[in-house]
Amino acid sequence: MSELTGTQPEARKLRWVWRVALFVIILLVGEWYVKWNPYYHKAFIAAAKHSIGSSIVSGKGDVAPAVSLAAAWHYAVKYFQAVWQAVILGVVVGAGVQVLIPRDWILRTLGSRSAKSVVTAGALSVPGMMCTCCSAPIVVGLRKQNVAAGSALAFWLGNPVLNPATIVFIGFVLGWQFALVRVVLGLILVLGVGLFVNRFSADREVPESAHIAVAKATELDQRPVWNRFFTLLGRLTLSVVPVYILMVLVVGALRSWFFPAIDFGHAQGPLWILGLALAGAIFVIPTAGEVPIIQTMMHYGLGTGPAFALLMTLPAISAPSTAMVWKRFPKRALLFTAAATCVVGVAAGLIGSI
Repeated sequence: MSELTGTQPEARKLRWVWRVALFVIILLVGEWYVKWNPYYHKAFIAAAKHSIGSSIVSGKGDVAPAVSLAAAWHYAVKYFQAVWQAVILGVVVGAGVQVLIPRDWILRTLGSRSAKSVVTAGALSVPGMMCTCCSAPIVVGLRKQNVAAGSALAFWLGNPVLNPATIVFIGFVLGWQFALVRVVLGLILVLGVGLFVNRFSADREVPESAHIAVAKATELDQRPVWNRFFTLLGRLTLSVVPVYILMVLVVGALRSWFFPAIDFGHAQGPLWILGLALAGAIFVIPTAGEVPIIQTMMHYGLGTGPAFALLMTLPAISAPSTAMVWKRFPKRALLFTAAATCVVGVAAGLIGSI
């Protein structure tokens, strides 16, 4: 009997070792294929041509299509052509963090409402390089594992805002002063939101004594790991993808309202900064999509201040990504995140106007 009880912990440990190894392989291979390798090559294009493509809003022109079903469909097609691989990776990783990573590990690392938890979440987001829509399924998975709200938000915002590839693109295409502002204000936004929400959120911190109990409860689920993985994968897909597609269609149809056809030669000043900061916080773009959008608009006369506002708010959040995580956070936390994003966008605009 003593030999049997001695081998049970070892067997559990071995099962978790191969599950974690499988998760790491999926994550690394997926990130290399979807993000790291393509962005490595795109960086050389940005350095040589000082461009990474045309604006997803208006192409090479200054006028977005009028509001219509055709505008919605065309934008959705272009958008999902750019992000579909990252969406699949996000959903797979979102299911994986619930099945292939020991829950007590996640709780010990990101379950606390401490500053260390927020900084760790922000650091973990940097190699992800995803837009907030593609990282939303991962954030949903983390929240289902009781990750602290502020830490999950730091991870969510950090993926697009602190994306090192995008920052390199910004430097080569828009100028290194844009890249510097993105890094400095990006860190303030990511860490500030995380720390504030963790301190004032209604979330209850999971006590340290509960970690072991959670791990034991997980072991009670005797279903095969693949059964649980594909069950969670299906549930996660059904919970986030339909609303995602619907919101992209709506926002894509209305993009001429966010970026109206006007004389950009006069597009500067506080009202433009505020207006484009708000528009950027609602509109949805693929990863690094803000770079050609800003480049195109500045080509037609957009002022530096409003351009800086878009630089911070376009990638940070959007109506579709917020809808995807809406049920997983206290509503005040998401409203604060949206407000903080707009404030940082306005601050960037004012800095750019100096």
